Amino acid sequence: MPDSAGQEFTERRGPGRATDQRGRRLRHAEMLLDVHARLAALDSLDEALEELVTITSRETGADRVTLFLNDEETGELYSRVALGNIRREIRVLNTIGIAGHVFNSGESLIIHDAYSDPHFNRSVDEQTGYETRDILCAPIRTVKGDIIGVAQCLNKKRGQFTEENLEVLRAMTLQASITLHSAQFAERMQKSREQELEFLDIVSDVTSEIDLGVVLQKVMSEAARMLNAERSTLFLNDEKTAELWSEVGVGLDAVPIRFPNHLGIAGAVFQTGNSINIPYAYADLRFNPEFDRQTGFFTRSILCVPVVNKHGKTIGVTQVLNKHGGAFTDEDESRLRAFTAHVSIGLENATLFNDIQNMKNYNESMLESMTNGVITLDEDGRIVTCNAAGSRILRVTARDIIGCFAWEYFRDANHWVMEKIHAVDQNQQAELVMDSDIEAGSKRVAVNLSVLPLLSTEQRKLGTLLMIEDISTEKRIKSTMARYMDPGLADQMLVDGTEILGGKSAQATVLFSDIRGFTTLTEELGAQGTVALLNEYFGLMVDCIQREEGMLDKFIGDAIMAAFGIPVAHDDDEDRAVRAAIAMIQSLQQWNASRLAPGKKPVDMGIGLNTDVIVSGNIGSAKRMDYTMIGDGVNLAARLESACKQYAARILISENTYRKLHGTYRIREIDRVIVKGKTEPVGIYEVLDYHSDESFPNLMEAVLYFKDAVGHYRKGDWQHAVSAFGEVLKLNPSDRLAQVYIERCEHLAANPPADDWDGVWVMDTK
Repeated sequence: MPDSAGQEFTERRGPGRATDQRGRRLRHAEMLLDVHARLAALDSLDEALEELVTITSRETGADRVTLFLNDEETGELYSRVALGNIRREIRVLNTIGIAGHVFNSGESLIIHDAYSDPHFNRSVDEQTGYETRDILCAPIRTVKGDIIGVAQCLNKKRGQFTEENLEVLRAMTLQASITLHSAQFAERMQKSREQELEFLDIVSDVTSEIDLGVVLQKVMSEAARMLNAERSTLFLNDEKTAELWSEVGVGLDAVPIRFPNHLGIAGAVFQTGNSINIPYAYADLRFNPEFDRQTGFFTRSILCVPVVNKHGKTIGVTQVLNKHGGAFTDEDESRLRAFTAHVSIGLENATLFNDIQNMKNYNESMLESMTNGVITLDEDGRIVTCNAAGSRILRVTARDIIGCFAWEYFRDANHWVMEKIHAVDQNQQAELVMDSDIEAGSKRVAVNLSVLPLLSTEQRKLGTLLMIEDISTEKRIKSTMARYMDPGLADQMLVDGTEILGGKSAQATVLFSDIRGFTTLTEELGAQGTVALLNEYFGLMVDCIQREEGMLDKFIGDAIMAAFGIPVAHDDDEDRAVRAAIAMIQSLQQWNASRLAPGKKPVDMGIGLNTDVIVSGNIGSAKRMDYTMIGDGVNLAARLESACKQYAARILISENTYRKLHGTYRIREIDRVIVKGKTEPVGIYEVLDYHSDESFPNLMEAVLYFKDAVGHYRKGDWQHAVSAFGEVLKLNPSDRLAQVYIERCEHLAANPPADDWDGVWVMDTK
């Protein structure tokens, strides 16, 4: 008989042994009845676990007891309570440690020296400061023999764990397994109900949103959270381009992604309409690891399902990556399918609204960018809209005339305009007046006027449209434009009715070039020699620019500023700018060859290119005006030109330009920098097409080594980076940029950057 409830049974020898065995069996039975009674009175899994831990600790004399239950969804053993100072949920993979071994083998263990057992995981002791000596561990079995968890006792307070302790532990866990299994099932059902209610709330929230960007973000964040995934992306199909696209991603930077809708895992799901669940991405031939190599992300598991609308049409795919705790399950696939099916209506509504909004913005932008004045009237003759050109030509603000009747403005000397409006109202035929005068403020403006009826698809009158073309400065424009561009291009612009001298915002590729060591040259050549050199140099460079239909903005000392895309845009303005830059370097090389013969010094230069939305127009005072460009995009091109010195390069282009190129060029990415005055990094690329085999031997092979070296550099792996840059120098000993990076890596190795360093270089110079 035990002397207290917390002591083990005493094993007697001699004549009283049979009596002791009967006493133990009685005590055993009483204990099991007590376990059954106590657990039957409890309502929750947490309460059952806590009560069972207390009883187990008492009956085995253990210092600490933990009961692990198996989570079939995640493949983890978890415990909510533990006796001692650990009062938090513990989760471990059901294949790790003593508990994992017992769970998978089904064999109970008595371990007298924990640290000598190969299955023992020391990390928990190291993290908590607790020292485990001996272990008693047994599987928790149901009456059917199924293992649903593990009971683990640590550090017997007196003596060592015995077979009798193990027998008690087995009996207790078997007695409690029914209650535990039932409570676990009830908890799962409750969790499932809560998830369903949450699911309905999420769907309601998503489908009520109309902004496409917000909808995409909500869908992705909820998909990742719902499936406990590291990353998620929703790709929608662009029917015009046959591409899958996305602009948001949980765990990703919000950058646009586009690719043909038949490529990769996402493309396969979109084309077939079948889900794909890949537990090991790198073992699947359909997986393309290139994205991982570019981003540094490691993809383990993938679940990708189609997004199907109410008509059964696949409109996109949803992809989640790397589930925490293991691979994605069939239940995960079902939940994600159900989720995307419900939110597809919201996605289509948001997409439709986005298309309408884009069309509205496009129309408004088109109207505002027109050089001709456009004024619309409703069917009562009230002015509804007036674009910027209309306000400029008439010398009024839109606020001054919108809402007024047309007759209130077009009167006196402008009464002829009302006569044309009345004529169009009567016969519903367009009227055209060429080369007439309108009084605008205190000035008369020569215009061409078109008056057109506005009709619905049912031919019902909606109002009237006035289009006003200012022709008073046509000759002045032509003569002015000829200074900036090829005269043929200027003639074409005038024929097309394009006006450039007014302020205009448009996308263009800006080119900056500058002579290296110009101050030294001027000192050696003197005033007359410097002027002669510049005139010859500028003549060569401008020819290269105008051959690609670029516009020369100005000369700034020895620098050239030009643009491609204004005043006339082309589909390949970025390519034109790059081709012009290459031609400029090649022309410079030929010119230098001719200068060397008479003993003249060669001239070197750097070129920077950037594509962005810029503002162009006549800027100055009433006495002196110049047509020029302004904006951050112009400043970045200038900074890239200046950076050519730092990177020992001749042509540097921004990431904005690189991404828009249509042609194929020999280009390498050389850095990501934050230029002075900015906070966001920008990618810098070097164009190498002007090189010959002699000036840059083994070019493409060197570019590949350089890419590898930059990858090591951005990870902070200085040793491998230096080695890779060294390989570049072996291929081309004159590649000064590789030497620059070696010196930078050696500096960073000796002066390590902060822990959050991401390879972005901050430029502190202009």
